[in-house]
Amino acid sequence: MIAWASYPYQGQVVLVTGAGTGIGRATARAFLEQGASVAVLGRGREPLRETVAGFDAERVLVLTADVTDPVALERAVAAIGERFRRLDVVVANAGTSEPSRIDTFDSAAWERLRSVNLDSVIRLARLTVPLLRTTRGNFVAVSSIAGLRGDWSQFAYNATKAAVNAFVQSLALDLGADGVRVNAIAPGFTFSQLTQERLDDPEFTMRLLDRVALDRVAQPEDIARAVLFLASPDAGYITGTVIPVDGGTSASSGTPRPL
Repeated sequence: MIAWASYPYQGQVVLVTGAGTGIGRATARAFLEQGASVAVLGRGREPLRETVAGFDAERVLVLTADVTDPVALERAVAAIGERFRRLDVVVANAGTSEPSRIDTFDSAAWERLRSVNLDSVIRLARLTVPLLRTTRGNFVAVSSIAGLRGDWSQFAYNATKAAVNAFVQSLALDLGADGVRVNAIAPGFTFSQLTQERLDDPEFTMRLLDRVALDRVAQPEDIARAVLFLASPDAGYITGTVIPVDGGTSASSGTPRPL
């Protein structure tokens, strides 16, 4: 089991985007372990099948779609309604990253980052909020502590994540009266396919851990546990928040660790 705690997700329906790997896979499996029915969405069918392997097929829906494709995303949400007749939790996890330096950055790179990290989150909310209103459900965006602070050679990625954080806070205000809670999880550097190459560099990992109070890189399961809590009744009075799950990284002012 991914989580120590037990949550009352039996009978609920959850959508997780970017569910084929990393945080998305761990989150989808965490909800399945808690009894939810889960629609997993991503670009590759085989990784999604690996995510849901071993779980009851009656509680699983595999949706192959690119979150940047408005038509494909609309069809995917419609398929959830047709299959399960409800939607209780949306986890907007799909994301991408690439370095950005102002002297060499171009509009195509910005388009790639913005379309995945920001536009798809807004589009997903627009499509799913009508369903979430009927269940008084939850919308959880997987943002990043990069949306709270700056990083070297990452200004574009950080800008998209900062926009997601502001979007979540504003949408929470608009939907609070409908009983829909909207929050974001802001992970620190987390092990995934996107980050493995950098983590394979011992020097980079050493320098990274110098900033992490808990002395380890986050695993996808660390983030999934926080999502489970945030969408649960235990977090019923939490909305409009951006919660860092970063091992204490953002607690630092940047001063080096004492030798």
